[in-house]
Amino acid sequence: VRPNNYSTFYDDHRQNWSIMFESEKAAVDFCKQVCIAKCNSSPALDSVLCQDLLLGEGQAVEGGDSLEVAYTGWLFQNNGLGQVFDSNVNKDKLLRLKLGSGKVIKGWEEGMLGMKKGGRRFLIIPPAWAYGAQGVAGRVPPDSTLVFEVEVRRVKLAKECSGSDGLSVSSRDSPAPSPVPSSDGFSSD
Repeated sequence: VRPNNYSTFYDDHRQNWSIMFESEKAAVDFCKQVCIAKCNSSPALDSVLCQDLLLGEGQAVEGGDSLEVAYTGWLFQNNGLGQVFDSNVNKDKLLRLKLGSGKVIKGWEEGMLGMKKGGRRFLIIPPAWAYGAQGVAGRVPPDSTLVFEVEVRRVKLAKECSGSDGLSVSSRDSPAPSPVPSSDGFSSD
């Protein structure tokens, strides 16, 4: 995925190709289909499949960072997107999570690493990385492969310390001071 509705890929001869799409929606839909095709061509899905839809900006998130996320989750059924089982997209409240805390399924912990603020990613998560044999009563059948579209709306880096000038800066050598946190601990933008 590249800015301005471009995507690049390598074919099986390692030749690089670029495609420009008419709209962001067309580029995003194509990327989702590529990820679904990867899943369907795997003999056994044993890890999380990730496909960036939009790259976002700023620092890549890592373990310990706090995020606010908008998401939609589908069951993977009949080799494609099945029924939506959970979403907060049309709700007022974003999901808050701290990567690496174990409060969300393992597939999210793995699949969201490296995302940036404003980034969107498509995740296909095998049962072992999701709810496994127990499922979720009334919502997720046992041994279900799940599909999520996640968007990182806000980020708070875990490694913040006070610089000698008194400004809060990221210990990951951020070129500029971090924005002043609002009362909830997330940056005001």
